[in-house]
Amino acid sequence: MIATIAIALAAGLASALMFASITSGEAIALLLINLAPLPLMVAGLVWGPLGAAIGGIAATSVIASLFGFSYCGVFAVVNALPAWWLAHLVLLARPRTDAATTGPDKALEWYPVGRTLLWIVVFATIITTATLLIMGTDAASIHATIRKGWNDLFETSGLALSDSTLDALVVITPIGAEMAAVAMLTLNLWLAAKIAAASGRLHRPWPDLKSMTLPNVTVAALFAAGACCFSGGLPSILAQVVTGGLSIAYAMAGFAVLHTLTLAMKSRALWLGCAYAVVAGFAWALLAVALLGIADAVFGLRERYWRERPPPLPNPEN
Repeated sequence: MIATIAIALAAGLASALMFASITSGEAIALLLINLAPLPLMVAGLVWGPLGAAIGGIAATSVIASLFGFSYCGVFAVVNALPAWWLAHLVLLARPRTDAATTGPDKALEWYPVGRTLLWIVVFATIITTATLLIMGTDAASIHATIRKGWNDLFETSGLALSDSTLDALVVITPIGAEMAAVAMLTLNLWLAAKIAAASGRLHRPWPDLKSMTLPNVTVAALFAAGACCFSGGLPSILAQVVTGGLSIAYAMAGFAVLHTLTLAMKSRALWLGCAYAVVAGFAWALLAVALLGIADAVFGLRERYWRERPPPLPNPEN
């Protein structure tokens, strides 16, 4: 127990230092602050959610002593709370009712990956919404603050923007911030799980990510949020944030669909590599992948694939 507490405190200190690195003004600090939840997530996955909780409390205390209570609140919401809760969900399991037929190695039913991803969207939405509300409590104030930020940034770099380009940036910034928050939390959790698995201390089997599905209600939530985007004012901005978060979640589901539908292809690696390259080069292609994920949720593309191509029988020697 003492060793667990010591490791959790070390993880908390590392996370706090990564978060505090933004004060250095160095470019590497941008990477470090985005990876600040990683040590806490590793502690949570290897030593249990209690390890993430102890590390999170320690890190929040360090931030409070260095920068004050306002910054420690930001750290708690952005890093400590998501790290603790997501580690808890990853390790959450219940006994299977059909354990006798599935075997002792599959006696537990683990919390679905899709639901964990939905929780990531929830945390990202809270973070993005709180950031926007700090800028202002109405749409005009938020847009003015974002516009000023982009103006200052491009004036510093010596570039000039047209009014139409600036207007477009003002509109897409909240959506982009939400998507980035979802992506970074997902990346941190994936890296933490990989580190725990590499150390041999991930206390659960590695999930089959290509079978990941989002809850059925997510489609309805996405369409409802999309409809509210045209309401105007602050509700419209918040609806855009939710739409962006759910869209990036369905994009991840879309990649899972791609990994499933290409299983029988001889040049599977080439096709997947091309798909990832197109998305990396053209951001709009992510919309097509998200639409693929939505189509799978509505029409059951992967279910139809497996009905036509039943999965191979397990090897009794493995």
